Amino acid sequence: LVLEDMLTEVVFVCLLQMCSLEEELRLLLAALPQTGFDPCVQYFTSLALRENSQTIAAQKGGLWCFGGNGLPYCESLSAVPADTVELFCLQALVQHSKIPTHCDKIESHGGLQLLQKLYQLRKDSAKIQRSIIHIIGNMALDERLHSSICHAGWVSVLAEVMKSQRIMDSSHAARALANLDRETVHEKYPDGVYLLHPQCRSSQPIKADVLFVHGLLGAAFKTWRQQDIEQSADEKELDVEDEYSECWPKTWLASDFPMLRIISVEYDTHLSDWKAKCPVESYRESIAYRSSELLRKLRAAGIGDRPLIWMSHSMGGLLVKKMLLDASKDPEMDSIVNNTQGIVFYSVPHHGSRLAEYSVNVRFLLFPSVEVKELSKDSPALKALNDDFLSFAKDKKFPVLSFAETLPTRVGRMLSLHVVPMESAGLISLAIFKKELV
Repeated sequence: LVLEDMLTEVVFVCLLQMCSLEEELRLLLAALPQTGFDPCVQYFTSLALRENSQTIAAQKGGLWCFGGNGLPYCESLSAVPADTVELFCLQALVQHSKIPTHCDKIESHGGLQLLQKLYQLRKDSAKIQRSIIHIIGNMALDERLHSSICHAGWVSVLAEVMKSQRIMDSSHAARALANLDRETVHEKYPDGVYLLHPQCRSSQPIKADVLFVHGLLGAAFKTWRQQDIEQSADEKELDVEDEYSECWPKTWLASDFPMLRIISVEYDTHLSDWKAKCPVESYRESIAYRSSELLRKLRAAGIGDRPLIWMSHSMGGLLVKKMLLDASKDPEMDSIVNNTQGIVFYSVPHHGSRLAEYSVNVRFLLFPSVEVKELSKDSPALKALNDDFLSFAKDKKFPVLSFAETLPTRVGRMLSLHVVPMESAGLISLAIFKKELV
């Protein structure tokens, strides 16, 4: 068996010497386990191995399709740039890098060196470079791989990216370096958990954590910034980050309170299942699933070890409520509850959102996602969540601050509405509040 493994690796190395970067990536993917794990990983891997520039270009005017649920998104293409195919492969590698045993395979098949080569050759593509650093950050969770990551030259690359003015780039690099630093950093930052401050070693002790949780269509960075000018569809596709103001948790908050540790989390959300990145398992989109997954990641990052303040927006507030309720029932997580010092809700649909009404009644969305369905005004699950949390928060005497939106939000090109109406933004609905006053 050992001899067979050695021969396989020799053959693999020989093949690499004759391949383009695209082919090298596909060979690396093909060398990783293909069955017996997360269906989303299988989905992205099969997508990347199926779609290469030669087969797509050969269709000449045909349809290049991706997506799932029986309704793939298709574009008419006669040729596909190499970096597009590389992004397909890197997207699959990001998924594989979330599985520790697959990280071992990536390392043993020369993946660290291949990614380094691709990173240096694709300095014109922020998305490719960011995807690569994302993979390195995931692999850095395994201390056994630290030596290989260092020998492949990644520490100096990450240190340089840390200086970037692009917050997504610098934060991916900061996460990877924090996971590599076992001398001064005891916590680990799993996939989707980003350290905004402090991003460098400091002798100043951390006194409290502030945790930012975005909502529907949000992200770890863009939710907490103001968009300064309108972007065209092309600019959005190109991931133009310079059109945004500073990310205030990283700049203003860290400057005013340097003794805080500031973390922002990220998870995929969609208005429609048609647009889902991984369409094979919609249950991942439920608040219950996300609560369980995110709690595990946050505990690994040391959330609950010190005083904690939650900052949430939109659907993120519902997730915060669910996480606190779930944590109260788990002895390994109750420190998160016990150390919670306050919760801020920014436009959280405690009693449902008009977006869900538009999806059902106006057919604004084709195949609305699980997230949108869970926001329905008359949802029993939403009412139960709010009732349970209201009783729980009163018992724990949590300080709670809620904000409501007063201006409409543009959703897509055709619709402008108050996503969370004033009466839904408070833990106690206006109707109940008026009744209690009487």
